Amino acid sequence: MIKKVITIVLITFASSVIWAQSQVDGTWDFSMSSPFGALISAKVTMKIEGATLTGEFDMGGGRKWPIEEGTVQGNEIAFKINRDGASMTYVMNATVDGNSIKGSASAMGSVVDWSMSK
Repeated sequence: MIKKVITIVLITFASSVIWAQSQVDGTWDFSMSSPFGALISAKVTMKIEGATLTGEFDMGGGRKWPIEEGTVQGNEIAFKINRDGASMTYVMNATVDGNSIKGSASAMGSVVDWSMSK
C-alpha cells in the first residue's frame, strides 16, 4: 500500500513538473518597439528541456535568429539573440504568466520592453 501511495505521489509530482515546463513550449507571437519607434514582430518557437531554453525567432523573409544561452528558473526566462548582418546581441529577460510573456531587451545601451502571446 505504501509503495502504491509513493508511486502515485511521484507520478503527480512528475506530471506537475512537466506541465510547468511545457507551458513555454510552442509558437509565440513576439512584439517589441525599437528605440527608434519601429514595431518589431516575429514568430518565436521555444522549447524547455530541464533548465535550458532553446528556440528560434522567425523574423520573416527567410531571416531566423536562434535563441542562444537560454535559461529557465521558475517562471523566469533569459536568453540572447544575435541580429543577422550586424554585431548586435539582444539580452532578453522575461516572466512567463500562462499564455503571456513580458520582458525587457537590452542592446547597445538601450533597454526596451517586449511581449509574447500564444
